[in-house]
Amino acid sequence: MIYFRSDYSQGAHPKVMAALEATNFEHTDGYAIDRHCERAAEMIKAIIGRPDASVHMMIGGTPCNVTVIAAALRPYETVIAARSGHCYFHETGGVEATGHRVTTVEPSDGKVTPEGIDFAMSEFQDEHTPKPAMVYVSQPTEIGTVYSKAELGALRAKCDEYGLMLYLDGARLAAALTCKSNDLTIWDIANLTDAFYIGGTKCGALFGEALVILNPKIDDHFRWMIKRQGGMLAKGRLIGVQFEALLEGGEDSLYFEIGRSENKMADRIRSALTGLGIEFFGSSPTNQVFPILPAKVVKELERDFFFYEWAQESDGMIPVRLVTGWGTTDEDVEALITRIKELI
Repeated sequence: MIYFRSDYSQGAHPKVMAALEATNFEHTDGYAIDRHCERAAEMIKAIIGRPDASVHMMIGGTPCNVTVIAAALRPYETVIAARSGHCYFHETGGVEATGHRVTTVEPSDGKVTPEGIDFAMSEFQDEHTPKPAMVYVSQPTEIGTVYSKAELGALRAKCDEYGLMLYLDGARLAAALTCKSNDLTIWDIANLTDAFYIGGTKCGALFGEALVILNPKIDDHFRWMIKRQGGMLAKGRLIGVQFEALLEGGEDSLYFEIGRSENKMADRIRSALTGLGIEFFGSSPTNQVFPILPAKVVKELERDFFFYEWAQESDGMIPVRLVTGWGTTDEDVEALITRIKELI
């Protein structure tokens, strides 16, 4: 079975595993208060050009999202997100469990738009309705599309107009930053958002994300919030060690190398399927590819390849999601392309 199901189906990149093994017998304090987490945080501050940032080593993406939103919002406030947004659609009511509503808007190519924010704000009336206080976006989106610098800047302007915070989910940030159509840098993200995270789980780490908070309001007693939400890892240094390995070298680091490799493999699949006349669900330029295939082809592919059926069958066609990861090989990609050519 060849895996195109997700970008975290394998373990850690060998260089990350080597770093974990090399530090395995060290003794450090717990709960991400140690020299490795501190060094990783300083590396991140240097990469984003924000020495004033607060960096927290988090165990996973959902704890990042739920904890940030719960820390930022007053009890009567709500977060605006695309209806397809991860914090609404794939986190099992985690945000709502903290007492906050997710106010959803219809996305455009997977993205929240300024018009969507206007619509959400138009529904807020007075003390009888939840008050929007934050906008949630992800880069890339759930369908692999990316916000341009102009688009994220427009969201920032709209948030400023209404006094909203802007939070960016960066689970697959490496793929977004290194795809061919991207013009948004990590410096831009650090200067346009109130908080964002650098995803490790989907970029060569065993687990862990690095949360970057730029707005002191969100950071107030944030470690208390991490503990309260059950996201504080006793062996927190394990996250710091992994980010040291991933980010050593800044823009030339393993982190960005993995992103480029994932996109290269996805581009090969996308190009080959385009050449076969296959249409796609959305316009993803990153490591998620969404071809729309005949149902009989999908069922045959599933004998040898593991991937998502992204939506239900309609008129004999099924949109699927193919995701490349740090360990996706040329041979994996060639086997997939060859099999699809045989079946089409």
